[in-house]
Amino acid sequence: MKGSARISDRVFGFHAQQAVEKALKAWLALVGIDFPKIHDLDELCGLIQDKGQSLPDTFRELTYLTDFAVGLRYTVSAALGRRMDRPSLVGQISQVIEHVERLAGAAGQSS
Repeated sequence: MKGSARISDRVFGFHAQQAVEKALKAWLALVGIDFPKIHDLDELCGLIQDKGQSLPDTFRELTYLTDFAVGLRYTVSAALGRRMDRPSLVGQISQVIEHVERLAGAAGQSS
């Protein structure tokens, strides 16, 4: 999807949002934090920080993707009109996923 002109930014953004949402929820689960059934990345990041977890600024920068979860289904928002640097976004999302994988590995080693 990263390089395909056939896939719109709306669709790409939706899948990007889903990847970040699932990674953040995995992070929350790994550290034993309950979370509501939401799609709001800012709220998920807030839960992580509220429990004393260090959240890199680059992860919080991805919270604009929340609009793609809701916008694709219900409304059109400003984020949907934003020009998307797909390779950069994939790199940022990869950092979030790699961070969660490290947490999972550390959790597995301490068991």
